[in-house]
Order: sequence, then C-alpha cells, then structure tokens
Amino acid sequence: MPAIPGPGVPTPLTVIRRAAHALLLLAMVPAAFADEKLYIYTENYPPYNASTTGQGFAHNAEDISGICADMVKEMMARVNYEYVMKMRDWSLAYDRVQGRANHALFCTARTDEREDEFQWVGPLAPIKWTLFAAPDSDIELSSLEEAKQYQIAGYKGDVMSDYLVSEGFDVIMGVSGEQNPRRLTLGQADLWVTDGLVGPLVAEEEHGITGLRPVLVFRETPMYLAVSTETDPGIVQDLQRGLDEARGSGALDSIVSRYQP
Repeated sequence: MPAIPGPGVPTPLTVIRRAAHALLLLAMVPAAFADEKLYIYTENYPPYNASTTGQGFAHNAEDISGICADMVKEMMARVNYEYVMKMRDWSLAYDRVQGRANHALFCTARTDEREDEFQWVGPLAPIKWTLFAAPDSDIELSSLEEAKQYQIAGYKGDVMSDYLVSEGFDVIMGVSGEQNPRRLTLGQADLWVTDGLVGPLVAEEEHGITGLRPVLVFRETPMYLAVSTETDPGIVQDLQRGLDEARGSGALDSIVSRYQP
C-alpha cells in the first residue's frame, strides 16, 4: 500500500494537474511575447531611408534614419519583438525578404501588382512618381504618353521604373538610382523617374547638382512595410497595432515635421 502524503505535500495527481495547467497557460501566451526575431530591410532612399554613415548600406538600426525608418522604429518600440534592421540595394533586399518568415521590407509602394506578394503594414508615407529633367533641359510634358520619345533613367526593382518598362517606355535600369542625376547632366538619359522629394536631395548630396526640373508628376502611391507571406499573420496584426498607436499619439506627424525643409 503506497504511503499517504502528509499535510501540505502534493499528491502525484495534483503535480500532474499543475503541470498540465502550466502548459495550458504557456500555450495561451500572446504572439507579442513569443520568442520572435524580425529581419527588416530597406534601401538608401533619402529622405525616407538614409544611412547615417554616408555609405549606401548599413548593418543595424542605429546607422539608418529617415522618415520611414523612424516611423518603423517608432512602431517597433510599441511591440515586443526583437528586430534587426539592415540597408541593402533594393533588388537584393526585395529578393531576400520574399519566401522567408519574419522578414520585411520598407518603404515599399503598395500596388495592385504587388498586393498578393506581401502582407502589408501601413501606410507610412506617400511617394510622388515624378519625371525630372536636367537643369538646362527644355523638355516639357503635359502627359506621360509624351515621355515615350525620351530615354528615362531608373533602377532595377523600383516600382516606378518597372511600371514604365511594362508600359513600353525606354528605361535605363541601374542597380540603384544614385547615379541617375549624373546621367541627366552627362546626356546619358533625357529624364529620371523617382520620387519628388528624393530626386533633388540625391542630386545635391551625392553629386552637387542643383536645379533639377520636375517636368511631370504622374502618380502617387502610399508606402508600407511589406511583410513576407510566410510570416505569422498575428505578428503582422501586432505591427499594425503598434503603427496605429504611434500615429494616434502624434509621433508619426512629429517625424515628418523633422524632415521638412
């Protein structure tokens, strides 16, 4: 006959019940407290994302700033996930994120063509699809169709460049857009497609070129944090909640105001 436990000593059945209860509680822990690490990529695209070291790449969040970068950091401060933020060439980062759980990319234009490729957190900030000409150019445009007669500088993986290629425009595709202002001034391209804020900033900071002429704004799209489809939707919901809280607090408006001239 087994011994009877004394007062205060749990029976084997009580121990089993307590263990089962503990396992149940552990299973109910929200995703926000799970041991998840997120890998977030961006490109050098000032003033939205920029390397603080002056280089076109970065290995951690401390070396990345900009409108969208600061918005993403503000969002991450409101959720319980560890994360790594890196800056790479856009085409490399875009390919890196797809097909990998817990990977994301910003600032990504949300278009119909990309809708099913990612889960979306946002919006962050809008971009204006703009065609720039050299300071001494006499090109005038009243419609996008009129630009088909010109050679346009773009870059691989950029949504604006890819759109123009799909519509039959003559686009020079580089690895990044940093050399495109020089292409305009050297006569290697007639126009440059980029965001309305990015164009003049890159031209002046990278090449000392001022006076670029915005000859046509032909579209505006919101930019988002694009999260891989392999990522748990619960994580995406947590990130959206964090961004919404940041917006509601006024933190996102404060970020935008810091970068306005």
